[in-house]
Amino acid sequence: MPEATEQRRRLTPRATEIAAEARVLLEESGPDALTMRALADRLGIKAPSLYKHFPDKHAVEVELVAQMLAESAEACEQAEKQAPGSLTALGAAYRAYALAHPHLYCLGTERPLPRAALPEGLEERAAAPLVRACHGDGDLARAVWAFAHGMVILEIHGRFPGDADLERAWETGMAALHR
Repeated sequence: MPEATEQRRRLTPRATEIAAEARVLLEESGPDALTMRALADRLGIKAPSLYKHFPDKHAVEVELVAQMLAESAEACEQAEKQAPGSLTALGAAYRAYALAHPHLYCLGTERPLPRAALPEGLEERAAAPLVRACHGDGDLARAVWAFAHGMVILEIHGRFPGDADLERAWETGMAALHR
């Protein structure tokens, strides 16, 4: 996890602790529950103390989005090692990560990406396994990501009927996009 380690190095130990507690709060209760006051309460401090480590709530959210991108990159890199070039393996890894962390996934994908505030190269790293599986075809990689994201977000939000065969839908979609 070299990228995750690098991200931790840019935070002070106290900021790392705050980010970890913010993540627990987010994962337990969702993005709307993540407020500076709620975070301070969980840490047993006054909210203004948080601002010594993060200038605002957005900065805390950026850290969490960076964690999501690094972790999903790691999941996809692992899938790529096990099954080089397999869109099915990448899709399964992406889906498994998103479903294991639905609130973090939603925080990181349902708002504009804070590119300027993310660690340099992180977005590219997160996309790289898919771009490689698509043989460098950026348009195909975007289409595959759009399919995977759409499937995952609809699943997270319970938009499929209870009898929907999502495994088959994933297989069909990936097969249609695989060249």
